Amino acid sequence: MAAASEGGPRTAGVRIGPVDLAARVDEALAVQAVAFGLGSEEVEVRRHIVLRHLDHPEARALGATTADARLVGFVYGMPNERGQWWSTVVEPYLRDTGRAHWLDDAFVVTELHVLPDFQNLGIGRALITTLTDAVGHPRSILSAIDTDSPARGLYRSLGYQDLARQVLFPSAPQPYAVMGAPLPLRRRSRGPGDMDFRPPAPPG
Repeated sequence: MAAASEGGPRTAGVRIGPVDLAARVDEALAVQAVAFGLGSEEVEVRRHIVLRHLDHPEARALGATTADARLVGFVYGMPNERGQWWSTVVEPYLRDTGRAHWLDDAFVVTELHVLPDFQNLGIGRALITTLTDAVGHPRSILSAIDTDSPARGLYRSLGYQDLARQVLFPSAPQPYAVMGAPLPLRRRSRGPGDMDFRPPAPPG
């Protein structure tokens, strides 16, 4: 993965930009553990999964970092491949709803997490839109716990729709929804609580 560079979007001292997530995997998992309520054993399992994902030649990752280089949020993803484990699990559910074609030529947003103290500032929105703006795919897909959560509200505001619900992953305690959106993701007018993210400056 590319090392972090200057010039990414900023708000309240937080910068969005490329990050070497493999090198900072323990920091990223600490963010995920707090944001997602993970125990130490699950963190260790996910550590191996994240590092395996980041070996993909087309994996992309962005981080949200403070002025003192603290990682407070991250997102990563990769192009979908039908043979990937996640894809094989969700395909039967999508086939049942007539939406299996969403798995083709799609970019999967694999993980998106922001520390609770930095949520509701537009950081998650900036992470996912900046990530998907840079990919050459016509659509994006992801999975989220199938509840009426702030995360699902964010995804819907970006144009994601439910493709399948009550999707069961092995060992996962709760069912998931698979969601998809055309790219680029939908933009909206900023509300009173949104911070002013600006796109990265052009290189050079």
